[in-house]
Amino acid sequence: MHTDDLRADFDSLLPGRSTDSGASRRTALKVALGAGYAAAALPIAAQTAISTASEGLRAGPVTYRVAGFDVPAYMAAPENRTGAPVMLVIQEIFGVHEYIADVCRRFARAGYFAIAPELFARQGDPKGYTDIAKLQSELVSKVPDAQVMADLDGALQYAASQGGDVSRAGINGFCWGGRIVWLYAAQGPVKAGVAWYGRLVGNATANTPRHPVDVAAGLRAPVLGLYGGQDSGIPLDTIDKMKSSLADGTPAAKASQFVVYPEAGHAFHADYRPSYRKAAAEDGWARALAWFASHGVA
Repeated sequence: MHTDDLRADFDSLLPGRSTDSGASRRTALKVALGAGYAAAALPIAAQTAISTASEGLRAGPVTYRVAGFDVPAYMAAPENRTGAPVMLVIQEIFGVHEYIADVCRRFARAGYFAIAPELFARQGDPKGYTDIAKLQSELVSKVPDAQVMADLDGALQYAASQGGDVSRAGINGFCWGGRIVWLYAAQGPVKAGVAWYGRLVGNATANTPRHPVDVAAGLRAPVLGLYGGQDSGIPLDTIDKMKSSLADGTPAAKASQFVVYPEAGHAFHADYRPSYRKAAAEDGWARALAWFASHGVA
């Protein structure tokens, strides 16, 4: 990685700093990262959308290099502090838009160095899609799990280069990102994970050869699963299958837990969408912070 270049890129994008007049397309993408909402997620429920201020934080778009590719990401961390625990924040299918950036700022206000890589960047820009089915088939389905795992490894390396304490790293993900949490907890150097309504089963493909239920018994880090009882896309019997697989696994697998909110559906934490359920979202967030703290990620 080119740490000095990364720092220069970051500083040039902070409020009050100007960018080079010859800014590349990559830099333009960085500027847009974390701003606005994905078209496919519209309309926005403005009355419930949470906005977390960046005052007192070092927050904004950055890039880091993995296998010759500059991975765009949004990061937020307490200002003028080193040694903060690191939190990987994993996007929904809509990419790293305003909601994910705000979650990073929430984690930063809780004392974390939070970073959300745009994990679809090699395949395309999810923000431009207006149809969820097309977004899934034309972009999301083309993203290999192996690529995602490598980009998350790179995010931790970047966080370490910026003063984050990767010996105290956690991972938190929503929807598509919830599935990724389970997969990374089976192989990545994190101490704990929180998976919000990530799918647990699925068909094996070249890009997605294994799913959470397939790796559950081998978890290296315990995961807290937060799910909605009314989520039609994640039947409760798949949670039962996952629990059975965890029960026969490693100590981390056995330590993993589920909380199911009976009246909540999918995306109940997504405060910018009609699916938001305030009570479940707030309870889940409190449980997530407590989970990370109890497993040394604080």
